[in-house]
Amino acid sequence: MTTQFDQPLVRHPASQQGEPVWEVANFFPRQGHWTETEYLRLTESYNWPMELNDGNLEILPMPTLKHQRMLLLIYRLFWQFIDQNQLGEVQVAPMPLKFGPKHYREPDLMFLSRATLSVIKGNYPHTADLVLEVISDSQQDRERDLVTKREVYAEAGIAEYWLVDPKRKRITVLTLDRDKYTLHGEFAPGTQATSALLSGFAIDVQAVFAAAS
Repeated sequence: MTTQFDQPLVRHPASQQGEPVWEVANFFPRQGHWTETEYLRLTESYNWPMELNDGNLEILPMPTLKHQRMLLLIYRLFWQFIDQNQLGEVQVAPMPLKFGPKHYREPDLMFLSRATLSVIKGNYPHTADLVLEVISDSQQDRERDLVTKREVYAEAGIAEYWLVDPKRKRITVLTLDRDKYTLHGEFAPGTQATSALLSGFAIDVQAVFAAAS
């Protein structure tokens, strides 16, 4: 017998009251065996943020109200600047960014320049000019954004990476130098976070964190 994802059925003891329904796991691939098709089928069917990393499914935290308030303020500021200057477009999650057949990430926000848009084919972008993450609280989520994604985005050649850190009340902007990011600036409340890529663009840091309250 096979499942809807063509994986062999593994029998477990019947789930007991108060336990997860272990039998449901048989309807999904094992970690390390997720394909692009299976990942996209799942993301299109369920409203839950997730990423695909070398065949492994990574479940992301569900955004909180504070997270979304900050993100949507930032999106509006980016969108206004980019639209007025006819530079391209801005996308917000959920929007997968494809790095390979077994590797998808889902940044909170991405800027796609007109040049980048001209080479994108299919339903999902395979590159971006700028990405932004609003960092969640847990240590695992912080490490994903501060370490793992920093390496992934740099290797992919994404020119600029913004990190919005509510815990530290800082916005960090990184710019690509060859295949590694260097610090453009770390901005605290009372200052304006600026972009090296988008000349003239700036965000009031205090306004971003005030939006979460």
